[in-house]
Amino acid sequence: MGVTAMIPDATIGQLLGEAASRWGVIWDPAASRTRVLMMMPRKERKLYQMHGDLVEHGQPVISVFHRPRAEATLLEEQGLDPRSASFLFVDLASSDLGAWLQHLVTREGWMRSTVEVHPVPFSLGLPNQRRFETERLLLFRHPDLPSIERYHLPFSVAALAGKCYVSLPARQAAEHARQQAEVLGVGRLERQVPEASTEPTVPSVVPEADVSAPDPAENEAVPVTPDVPADPVPLPDVGRPDRPETLLENVSRRVDEAMEDMVAAEAEVVALPTDELAATAPPPLPDASPEPALIETPAPPVPEVPPQPEMSPIESEFRSVIQELMDAGVEPGDMMDDPRWEDLNERAVAANLNAWALFVEMTGQQG
Repeated sequence: MGVTAMIPDATIGQLLGEAASRWGVIWDPAASRTRVLMMMPRKERKLYQMHGDLVEHGQPVISVFHRPRAEATLLEEQGLDPRSASFLFVDLASSDLGAWLQHLVTREGWMRSTVEVHPVPFSLGLPNQRRFETERLLLFRHPDLPSIERYHLPFSVAALAGKCYVSLPARQAAEHARQQAEVLGVGRLERQVPEASTEPTVPSVVPEADVSAPDPAENEAVPVTPDVPADPVPLPDVGRPDRPETLLENVSRRVDEAMEDMVAAEAEVVALPTDELAATAPPPLPDASPEPALIETPAPPVPEVPPQPEMSPIESEFRSVIQELMDAGVEPGDMMDDPRWEDLNERAVAANLNAWALFVEMTGQQG
């Protein structure tokens, strides 16, 4: 499918010369092109102005309508009423010719033939015409219209000026438009504000008051007349230019006013009811650094001393002898020389008493 646009006051030759700069990569200068003449009923003319929107094509298609005027009599001589038909010259790539006309030929019964485009004879006395070489074109016509063999023009097909309809391939056109937008950019026009007048103001001179003696005549009663307001003097409006506001300035001014209204609306502070404010107030946050609470740790319980087992008689006697020797100041190494030691040691062994451990225990506590 394509995208069709109308370009006023243009010619096919002009658009072909500007194709590379207008359409960039969409245009293929190496592609072969051809021209055809399409004849359709005048009431269906608008359908074929946007014919490119319904046809898939790969290169730009340029077309222009021509309405016979003084040369209409030359068509009537061939049996065609020029007021019942519209004539569309189409310049397109040869590879797009089949897609452009296939539906019309196969579905709607359009007829195909050839036609020769001649210059208008000078005998018609047209004020503006130019000689050009005869051009032979393919003619595709609606089945309700008769065939013609000649078509006369004051200028060549490439020089016909009027409303040109250009159909670009949709995908390539969208990509080309995006690239152009990136290159050109989009900016908002600044509205020109006229500068205020900078003429210096002249201070008014107040006359000095007359301090001389008052005139007696001035003390006489003077009839009071009501103050009559003076006619207001129109002041020049320096805030607006003398010229009327242009369309671009009007759009820019409206955008500025809309932006100011949005900023003012956001700056308004709406007072909330105190009840709702208290109800919606968040709970107070706990202190971020509370003092650590002192935790009293209970004192560990005092373990109960297990009851001491009762000492045997030999142990009691052994302890009393050692204690007696210690009280007497005898060294532990000399206690074994005591005559009672050998007897006590033998009886302790017989009673399964560890005499040596008991000796170390008692002498170690004192030592």
